[in-house]
Amino acid sequence: MKALAEQIAELDGTVIYGRVAAVRGLMIEVAGPVHAMPVGARLTIETGVNSGVPCEVIGFAGDNAVVMPFAAVEGVRRGCRAIVSQAAAAVRPSSAWLGRVVNAHGQPVDGKGPIKAGHSPYPFRAAPPAAHTRKRVGAPLDLGVRALNTFATTCKGQRLGIFAGSGVGKSVLLSMLARYTACDVAVIGLVGERGREVQEFLQDDLGEAGLKRSVVVVATSDEPALMRRQAAMLSLAIAEYFRDEGKDVLLLMDSVTRFAMAQREIGLSIGEPPTAKGYTPTVFAELPRLLERAGPGPDQGTITALFTVLVDGDDHNEPVADAVRGILDGHIVMERAIAERGRYPAINVLKSVSRTMPKSSDPEFYPVVQKARQVLATYGDMEELIRLGAYRQGSSAEVDEAIRLQPALEAFLSQGKEEKTNLGDGYRALAQIFANAVTES
Repeated sequence: MKALAEQIAELDGTVIYGRVAAVRGLMIEVAGPVHAMPVGARLTIETGVNSGVPCEVIGFAGDNAVVMPFAAVEGVRRGCRAIVSQAAAAVRPSSAWLGRVVNAHGQPVDGKGPIKAGHSPYPFRAAPPAAHTRKRVGAPLDLGVRALNTFATTCKGQRLGIFAGSGVGKSVLLSMLARYTACDVAVIGLVGERGREVQEFLQDDLGEAGLKRSVVVVATSDEPALMRRQAAMLSLAIAEYFRDEGKDVLLLMDSVTRFAMAQREIGLSIGEPPTAKGYTPTVFAELPRLLERAGPGPDQGTITALFTVLVDGDDHNEPVADAVRGILDGHIVMERAIAERGRYPAINVLKSVSRTMPKSSDPEFYPVVQKARQVLATYGDMEELIRLGAYRQGSSAEVDEAIRLQPALEAFLSQGKEEKTNLGDGYRALAQIFANAVTES
């Protein structure tokens, strides 16, 4: 009854509308009562086909409102009515959304029928919780991936970035996290995803068990920029609903770079000046507004978020990667060179950082983790000389130890897609490598 009452309150007996004045590429100019069309307002352009073309106001040109469509503009002609929606741009999630796949509007696209709406609306563009109301990050979270559990231990409510080029294994790592992380609910946002890979991810990578506790939001690369941007915002809105229910939520978004590209398209369409690599100023204003919504909530629930960042040309210092790295609570770096030698997940643990360490790490095993880092760094420094045969055994005890331990550490960092290792077992396996080395010596 509460939800029904709220929806009735949103109804208005007065219909406000304008008329399409011009279509310029991706933009549509609407003449009429501009005072009733603020930035962010939703309109529906009546084309006489189906339910019309939904749009959003993104700016103004002279006396007209400039809108962008959520769908193709075919059928839009000059003079079409553009009806202004009185309802807020929001979604009503519920527990019935678990196991479902939805589009950027929250409409089901999995062929399983309609989804029961929840009681309260959650806006697409919600403000992050106030800093002084947030709780601190919680206990260490078991991600099920050895390399991350030991070398980048993550806490409940932490936000991490997964930085990698294309084809390095981000999607497989995300599927492992979705299936193995010790959380109540997983929200997976596929923003600008290849349409061919969606079913592969759902069936092969996520699987039936993973989907059962997940909500998947999909906006493929062929959809308009507004849909791709809204898919990211919807993912956060759904995660916020489950967080407010007191649940520990895992949010996986692939990728925040495509969100930034969608915002760049929107900004360039309304005449924003391009800055670094063509990204407009609003991209760097919208990124923190999106990413800061994740994290601990004011109450018991948390949103632990992992955002993938598609680094352009394997340049980890490109503008979006640099901006995201400064906002999040750590970064996981995946490298093509590691993938090329056949070790998956291709995580460079020396370049990966969790900003909650060392407090998040088990005090009993933290010295072992530090020792492993030193050994990996020593081998990395001397790797070229070792491969060329220029290093003479016995020249350095530290390098000799690194050469002796390297095969075992590489095997430890390698993990199959169907293999799960919990937090405690990962620490003990790493400690056993050094214990065996001492015994052998």
